Amino acid sequence: MARLVFGMNQSLDGYVDHMAFGPSPALFRHFIAEAEAQAGSLYGRHVYELMRYWDDDQPDWDADRHAFAAAWRKQPKWVVSRSLDSVGPNASLIQADLERTVRALKAGRDGEIEVAGPTLAQSLTELGLIDEYRIYLHPVALGHGTPYFAGSRPPLRLMTHDRIGDDVLRLTYVPA
Repeated sequence: MARLVFGMNQSLDGYVDHMAFGPSPALFRHFIAEAEAQAGSLYGRHVYELMRYWDDDQPDWDADRHAFAAAWRKQPKWVVSRSLDSVGPNASLIQADLERTVRALKAGRDGEIEVAGPTLAQSLTELGLIDEYRIYLHPVALGHGTPYFAGSRPPLRLMTHDRIGDDVLRLTYVPA
């Protein structure tokens, strides 16, 4: 059975914002390894549209960006959206019955399935479907934006913590 893992970069004050801060080279290499090992990714519409950037090679990419793009492209993706009519390569659209569809997805696969997007993660949390939360805590304070937890924080238990690169802490939690 697959495990759903919600992990995102987060500021010290609890916000996610891909434009305000990004991964260091060491953290980006960590994300490449994760993408290579994942059984797939489950996206909300907004984050999926941002990630479509990796569908097409860019002339200024270095070897790490090419490696991430290759890993992202090869893995299956499921996109939860009521507003999209279609999705890109190696992606499937989920438009109805989120709980039944995701339970079947978990039952039919092995490994980790990344959950991307705070709103989607909140819906899956409320359904009791998230198996692990990974917060990549960056030493910045934003003061506003999209919170990591879109609703109230679920009861969690810290499992591990480690440092990635010079200044990011990965905090791994499971539902309590």
